[in-house]
Amino acid sequence: QVSGFLMLNRVPGNFHIEAKSKNHNLNSAMTNLTHIVNHLSFGDPMDRQSRRTKRILKQVPEEHRQFAPMDGSSYFTKDFHQAYHHYIKVVSTHLNMGKSRSNQLMTYQFLEQSQIVYYETNNVPEARFSYDLSPMSVVVEKEGRKWYDYLTSLCAIIGGTFTTLGLIDAILYKVLKPKKL
Repeated sequence: QVSGFLMLNRVPGNFHIEAKSKNHNLNSAMTNLTHIVNHLSFGDPMDRQSRRTKRILKQVPEEHRQFAPMDGSSYFTKDFHQAYHHYIKVVSTHLNMGKSRSNQLMTYQFLEQSQIVYYETNNVPEARFSYDLSPMSVVVEKEGRKWYDYLTSLCAIIGGTFTTLGLIDAILYKVLKPKKL
């Protein structure tokens, strides 16, 4: 099991996981790089248990919650001489769920794509994680409705109701009015 963290500059790069040992002779023909990603994230670790973070994340729409899409994913290789290469696009994300500083959070989201790469028999396969930082940023904001929005909506409802009732009244009058002989 491999765990830890890397301090990286904000430039594109990659990191590799490869079976290698100074004390043992590894047979590259027998290397299997099946792996499970328990957690992978970028930026400062988010304390998901804090009340502030829970409150902010609860307000974020589901389609904007790509903070750690690889968590819990398994990558199985069936044959020898193959390994997964993961291509990751990292996007900085600003969550503004209110005007106060306590309702704001800066984090990173990422999208990933993985594919199997085949190696020659004399090369040792490696799991490669290539990442690229997007020059753009996503800003998710929650804005409340203003009082005049409510007033406009109320007037629209009242006007629509008045018009609909007027149409129903006119139809009923035409249908049910007594005929003159």
